Amino acid sequence: MCLVCGWIYDETVGDPDNGVPAGTPWEKVPLNWACPECGARKEDFEMVRI
Repeated sequence: MCLVCGWIYDETVGDPDNGVPAGTPWEKVPLNWACPECGARKEDFEMVRI
């Protein structure tokens, strides 16, 4: 979950609009990827279970 805006990365959905295909585990998301909602960096995310 993004600590800036609350957007949640769902591994089953990925972020295909930004080069992360569905099924991509969080560990495989590139370090230069940014939150599609607010632009926060990957390091600004925290793991949550939903």
